[in-house]
Amino acid sequence: MMMNSTVFESVHQRLGARMSPFAGFNMPIEYSGINREHLTVRNGVGVFDVSHMGEIWVRGDRALELIQRVTTNDASALSVGKAQYSCLTNGKGGITDDILVYRCEEQKYLLAVNASNTVKDWEWLQANNRCGAELENASGKISQLAVQGPKAIEVMRQLTPVDLKSIPYYSFVTGEFAGADNVIISATGYTGAGGFELYFRNEDGIRIWDALFEAGKAEGILPIGLAARDTLRLEKGFCLYGNDIDDATSPIEAGLERFVKFVDGKDFIDRELLWKQKTEGVSRRLAGFEMIDRGVPRHGYAITDQTGKQMGQVTSGTMSPCLKTGIGMGYVPTEDARAGAEIYLSIREKTVKARVVKLPFVP
Repeated sequence: MMMNSTVFESVHQRLGARMSPFAGFNMPIEYSGINREHLTVRNGVGVFDVSHMGEIWVRGDRALELIQRVTTNDASALSVGKAQYSCLTNGKGGITDDILVYRCEEQKYLLAVNASNTVKDWEWLQANNRCGAELENASGKISQLAVQGPKAIEVMRQLTPVDLKSIPYYSFVTGEFAGADNVIISATGYTGAGGFELYFRNEDGIRIWDALFEAGKAEGILPIGLAARDTLRLEKGFCLYGNDIDDATSPIEAGLERFVKFVDGKDFIDRELLWKQKTEGVSRRLAGFEMIDRGVPRHGYAITDQTGKQMGQVTSGTMSPCLKTGIGMGYVPTEDARAGAEIYLSIREKTVKARVVKLPFVP
């Protein structure tokens, strides 16, 4: 299969990034080391190439109708310039994808979808577009950079007339940035460290990248790979599609019920099934845990009770660069998902103790 590339691939190679296939793209995994990149974002500012992500436009006077049908959150609550996190459900209670929904105009929305699910999401939207909304898969035309960290605003304000401080969390402005027009400047991100995500035409990509790194020299700006993106999101307890959520997990099981809105007039896919789960409960829950004994949890490790009986498995795990201890998430029986409960992991044929904690791991 032919590997896709973002417009920044030559830049990543020039910078010496360790590259690897990810979601059909040749992507930078790390540049100068995961811990250094992770802490740079937590304490300063870093830039991620996330141009592999998909973008789908939904337009027309039936746009909202379609979005309300296929997503779990209430898109009717969005005013122009606002965004929301939501899920696409698959008709069996599982999650087709977790996405961001942007209301760009009264009858124009942008869906930001996971790279690995772009084709699947596109086909799902088309299959469920019985109302005749206008759909466009613009994934091949749009690039995206995530400028994340507490110093992001100091770097970015040099490059735009937009008042960045006036953009609330999960809001966005479309304006000029680094000499490029019609850039979506979105106060969102996948790190929990503050900052923005930028959506722009492919042809403006290198100009924007170069401008960011020139403006960020004094703040110690660094390029950040996908490995640090993973450790950053895990410290905040954010789900990763394909690990913590997928077609076999429901938003209720995953602890995403606040993004499932049972409002009048919103007859979304799997509404009845998810309402039953919400009101009657589920047998398992996604729980976060910290290691008590020494050990680093990894995806796929067995979660057991004290007797060694398996009751789940680790969906995400790492050594936290901020906490200096092993952290992870996994599905366990609901009664074992309460904060303070002790669970056990099977790591290299040894049973080690962990404790369920309330998410996020770091404030």
